Amino acid sequence: MGDGVLLWFKRDLRVRDNPALHLAAARGGPVLPLFIVEPGAWAQPDASARQYRFMAECLAALRADLAVMGAPLVVRVGEAVAVLETLCAQFGIREIVSAEETGNAWSYARDRAVGALARAQGLAWTEVPQPGVVRRLQGRDGWAARRERAMRQPRLGVPAAIEGFAIDPGAIPEARDLRLAFDPCPGRQRGGRPEAEALLASFLDNRGQTYRRAMSSPLEGETACSRLSAHLAWGTLGPREAVQAAAARKASANGTRAGWRGAMRSFEARLAWRDHFMQKLEDEPAIETHCLHPAYEGLRPRGSDAARLAAWEKGETGIPFVDACMRYLDHGGWLNFRMRAMLVAVASYHLWLDWRDTGPHLARMFTDYEPGIHWPQMQMQSGTTGMNTVRIYNPLKQGTDQDPGGVFTRRWVPELAEIPDAFLQAPWGWEGAGRVLGKRYPEPIVDVAGAARAARDRVWAVRRGAAFRGEAARIVEKHASRKDGGPGRHFVNDRDARGRQGDARQLKLDL
Repeated sequence: MGDGVLLWFKRDLRVRDNPALHLAAARGGPVLPLFIVEPGAWAQPDASARQYRFMAECLAALRADLAVMGAPLVVRVGEAVAVLETLCAQFGIREIVSAEETGNAWSYARDRAVGALARAQGLAWTEVPQPGVVRRLQGRDGWAARRERAMRQPRLGVPAAIEGFAIDPGAIPEARDLRLAFDPCPGRQRGGRPEAEALLASFLDNRGQTYRRAMSSPLEGETACSRLSAHLAWGTLGPREAVQAAAARKASANGTRAGWRGAMRSFEARLAWRDHFMQKLEDEPAIETHCLHPAYEGLRPRGSDAARLAAWEKGETGIPFVDACMRYLDHGGWLNFRMRAMLVAVASYHLWLDWRDTGPHLARMFTDYEPGIHWPQMQMQSGTTGMNTVRIYNPLKQGTDQDPGGVFTRRWVPELAEIPDAFLQAPWGWEGAGRVLGKRYPEPIVDVAGAARAARDRVWAVRRGAAFRGEAARIVEKHASRKDGGPGRHFVNDRDARGRQGDARQLKLDL
């Protein structure tokens, strides 16, 4: 081995409780902390400028923290294989250390190419496991208990100092340098470890008290949800830190009163489900591109109806609550989970669009885009997993239930100012609707009730097929959660091999 280590940061942009950093520092020699801005990654259909700007803020904060330790973050632009090969040769580095990543198909192919480079060049590449995801897992039995043991492990501190290399750290590029499409996202959260710490503190001190009750509301959820999802996705906050902070809050003197215990139990459950869904993609990367149950291939046409897809993306479907949620998401890069699920369900069932056509748009809109959550959820809410309950959200009822006063809908669909409250979610029923619909606001592009009935019949026809049940049992065995005494005790299986419905709480992954 050489004298130094190259520490390759990917989505673990922090110095606290970072096992890869801890391992690199423990080697005893100089450390080259590196982040590679890869144009190929940012050219993918799931990438956006809002994500990049959040990440760039995280990089700036990480660079400052590492500088205090003695080795500022080095940033290079280029393809990973070329950058790593050049730096390892330049500084005589014989070991690369990084955290395992459950990414998309592009990052998986990139990692395979880096592995080939390491073998060809005689480099050691040490990938440090994530605490909640197990690579090359043989089966889900015992997974939840294994995750819980990992989450209970003591958190790692920040190394007091590390020796760096004499190297120009390089500039952090702007989004425009990567030719990313214009994407202002004026309500976007800011990235960086200080922001993550402030959010965690405010959630545990006051905002989280109503978490269990308010998480489903698009109005209240903006404050009551932790808003940590983007920080967990980019690793400015580690999952073990979040889990242990929630457990400490639950056990505190105030944790037993005024709803805090229930709120923290719900938050812990969502953190467990986060890892559960990431494990799905880790176990079966094809979830990003193929229906989990093959019987659903071809159910919806690929290259979806362009007009319907565009209307859905722009928030111009003529279904007020759906359009309000999409516009809100476009503005801020975040949306609470129930509303995310509704957007996917309406696209998949009412508009009959394939999840592979709608998924990239939502991925770009989410500042907190995490492939391991996104693609399994796209399939789950589209009814193509073969093991989850087919849930066709009624967007009119969701609007009435989650926005009973119409405040959210009116804020984001101001074209409906003239519509009386009683008709806000279904304005076509108002006698004066002709003054608004088709002029200032579109007519609904589908008959909501009729489209739902047709979709239900088509989906259930597949489930009644002769070969469906056997393949569904295999999927359950590989991917369903287990009630085995770990964090899984919060839930039952997604759906067991006999076809029984799982716990509906799996639909509430609001972080």
